[in-house]
Amino acid sequence: MMRSMYSAVSGLKTHQNKMDVIGNNIANVNTVAFKSSSVTFQDILYQTTAGASGANALTGVGGVNAKQVGLGVNMGATNVNITSAGAAETTGNPFDIRLSDSSSTNFFVVNNGAENVFTRSGSFYVDGSGNLCMTSTGYTVMGWQVDPATGAIKKDTVSPLRVMSPENMSSNAEATTKGTCAGIIDKNDSDVLSDNGMTKNLTFYDKLGYAYTARFTIKKTGPDGEFSVELASIQDSDGKTFYDPKNSAIDLNTVFGATGTATKSYGKVEAHKNTNFANGNITQNATNDWVIMDTGTPATEYKLKDVFDGLSNDMIAKLSANPPATAIYDNTTGRLTITYPTTDFKLNFKTSDGSFDHINGADFVNLNMSVFGDNFSNIEIDFSATKNSNNGGKSTATMSSGGKDGTTGKGKKLGTLIGLSVDQYGKISGTYDNGNTTLLGQIAVAQFANAAGLEKVGNNCYATTLNSGDFDGIGVDISADGSKMTSGELEMSNVDLSTEFTSMIVTQRGFQANSRVITTSDTFLEELVNLKR
Repeated sequence: MMRSMYSAVSGLKTHQNKMDVIGNNIANVNTVAFKSSSVTFQDILYQTTAGASGANALTGVGGVNAKQVGLGVNMGATNVNITSAGAAETTGNPFDIRLSDSSSTNFFVVNNGAENVFTRSGSFYVDGSGNLCMTSTGYTVMGWQVDPATGAIKKDTVSPLRVMSPENMSSNAEATTKGTCAGIIDKNDSDVLSDNGMTKNLTFYDKLGYAYTARFTIKKTGPDGEFSVELASIQDSDGKTFYDPKNSAIDLNTVFGATGTATKSYGKVEAHKNTNFANGNITQNATNDWVIMDTGTPATEYKLKDVFDGLSNDMIAKLSANPPATAIYDNTTGRLTITYPTTDFKLNFKTSDGSFDHINGADFVNLNMSVFGDNFSNIEIDFSATKNSNNGGKSTATMSSGGKDGTTGKGKKLGTLIGLSVDQYGKISGTYDNGNTTLLGQIAVAQFANAAGLEKVGNNCYATTLNSGDFDGIGVDISADGSKMTSGELEMSNVDLSTEFTSMIVTQRGFQANSRVITTSDTFLEELVNLKR
């Protein structure tokens, strides 16, 4: 009779343990990535009052089963429902990451300062040292680093992911190597027809990220379909003149120019002082006045401003060319013809349809910035997207850095980190304000032969046991079996309240029934004591 009481006591204890597990499940119904547990009971030692006997063929008596009385129940196992994923909760936080399993159960690898432990909770943040950490505990998230030599992920022993280290806070500048001129050039545009020409700016970068602006002029210089392109100056980012072709030791032909000659004629130019002037060289005298040296005998010096009227400002500027310009004057017709060296490129269009033909026989010309130092790269400027067409006297042509695709060779300033993102493979990328995107690391995951064999150690973390399998220290790429990570989402608890409430009812009744066994056994004992009366 006492055995029934002790069996009932064991039943009370095990049902209480089961109720403890149910209570823990319900308490964690809103815990990120919590995995519910269930309890399995098993009976315990049996007391055998009579052993079993076999059948006797001689006497014809059959066998007898053993007579055993059980001594109660205990908790056989606590099973963690670890392979069942919880529902997804959208948060919008890029560092909230949900693991979506394909054929294996994956775990984030985090370090608590002493050892690596494992979690399904993907609620992360970047701490003050730039490390990716668990929001709840501060444990550092482990993964693979970028190989500096190749820029690719190096999959070796996992280490803390310091995604905002000092070297990651900026992205290297890039020198501009390509430029594009595109749009319509109208031959009737007043700017194109002027002495100064139509000005177009090209902004570009050197290797240090400093910005410069090259100013070009486009003019109508010849028959229909022919224009000239010339470099006027280069300014730095402060608007100060970096290169002035007229006041620099570096020749314009070296920087941006074609070697050749051009002529300009002026009809009915009045010769004020010497109508017998035939021809001569235009040069500067000792007092820096522009003069024409008459080639006659004896040679006579005439100040240009005193000889001819009608010379344009553009032509006066070209007189500074080296070698000097030459002039021929026909005193019968009054026509002055000046021949001068050219540094401009000839931009030609097909007269049949106005489409681009060539610029000095090619699609592009070079702005040779490398002559100014190693911090510059030469810039290939493509003109093939320009067109000569009637646009009501308005040209739309513009110059921009980069190739015709808008990105190749564009050049970039030094970039500052403005954002971080995590893709479906766990690769972390930094976005910079110069348009660069740089790979900063990759989150590794761990897989185990028996994930249910992991031991819960609190804080949503698990540790390996002899029955779970070991972690090799390297981890695996989550994409290896088709699994993935989803940024901006968290895995919710997989606790099913309907199942838990049902289990609670069954557990309550089991506990109640065991208490009745104790009450009934106590009644038996009471009747036994009363036999003495």
